[in-house]
Amino acid sequence: MTAVAAGMAGALVLTACGGGNSGGGGADSGEVVFWDTSGANESPVFTTIAAECGTKGGYTVTTETVAFDQGLNNYKTAAQGGRGPDVFRAEVAWVAQLAKNGLIADLTGTALAQDTDDFLQTPLGSTRYEGKTYGVPQVTDSLALFYNEKLLAEAGVEPPRTWDELKAASAKLGGAKSFFLNNDAYYALPFLYGAGGDLVDADAKKIVVNSRENVEALETAKGLLDAGAASTAQDPTNSYSNMQAAFSGGEVAMVVNGPWAVADYLKGAAFGDAANLGIAPVPGDTAGGGSAPVGGHDYVIRQGTKARDSSTKFVECMSSTENQVRIAKELGLLPTRRSAYENAEVKAQPVVAAFEPIVTDAHPRAWIPEGNQLFDPLKIAYADVLSGAKDAETALDGVAKAYKDQVVPDYATS
Repeated sequence: MTAVAAGMAGALVLTACGGGNSGGGGADSGEVVFWDTSGANESPVFTTIAAECGTKGGYTVTTETVAFDQGLNNYKTAAQGGRGPDVFRAEVAWVAQLAKNGLIADLTGTALAQDTDDFLQTPLGSTRYEGKTYGVPQVTDSLALFYNEKLLAEAGVEPPRTWDELKAASAKLGGAKSFFLNNDAYYALPFLYGAGGDLVDADAKKIVVNSRENVEALETAKGLLDAGAASTAQDPTNSYSNMQAAFSGGEVAMVVNGPWAVADYLKGAAFGDAANLGIAPVPGDTAGGGSAPVGGHDYVIRQGTKARDSSTKFVECMSSTENQVRIAKELGLLPTRRSAYENAEVKAQPVVAAFEPIVTDAHPRAWIPEGNQLFDPLKIAYADVLSGAKDAETALDGVAKAYKDQVVPDYATS
């Protein structure tokens, strides 16, 4: 983690621009515009590698950083007008939607869809829609239990493997100061998946978000608060920032988060010594029973780009084992290639080493065009349950209705 911190300290922070006004190159003269949605901690590294890929490949690359929360809408607006980037860093849940809308290129017949056995199967699944390939996995991620080594050691507590163990440990860790629950939808998934639940069954075209397993899962989360074993934000709009501040400052002992958060934690007062930041699998209902969601990003190429050949070469270079190794070493982000994990320096990278078994067992998501829309209703319901505004059954029945009315009307309900 010390190496990660050093890399972050030397990174330049780029100004985000999300206006969607890039022309995309013109005739394939070797000009590739790349929209990077990674943010200030990571974008300098991606920008450097992108420029090097262009130099080696004989084309030029212009990297534009676009705020993640604006990326999808900006891309859709630009691409619908025949504009935008040639290559876009898309969140895994966006790919099927963009493919259905004809806004990204079908890569099935290209070199990018060949010899894909080196990619981890779960992130690779996010690049496919209706039997065709529309992307190449860039990085993968999941959620883990981050903990303050010093606070746990002083309390004589081991990283909990179950939610019951976490509840029991809270008495030694300051009660509600032991764990911060982020009330966003993605952070509800370990509870749901760990209990055997899911949001939808895409194969059966069925809404299952209000299953008995899911009701019990959210009751487990709420039970941590009721027992005084955890805290959460009073204002759901700033839950994540509150969690980050509390953990970075040493005010809480444990949180659940992803590898992208490490750079920020290492800037916090509690982790001036990077060795104080511990990482373990998310707890479950039973020991070894935790189940975290898969996340991450893919490279996609805009449909209609006039730099198709150069863009293909660019994605090949950016997603190569060599560059995945470099990204893992410098940023602590998780590769999508098996061969990258075999690199000795990657194995020695503490964040990657801690997350590799978690990613290997990560729970797949439904790679459907509506996948990204499943989160907003769940976010509202999860916050309502944690605040006590609604019981879990009522809240999840409301999510199921929202899915049926607004998201997947052709799916059956339980």
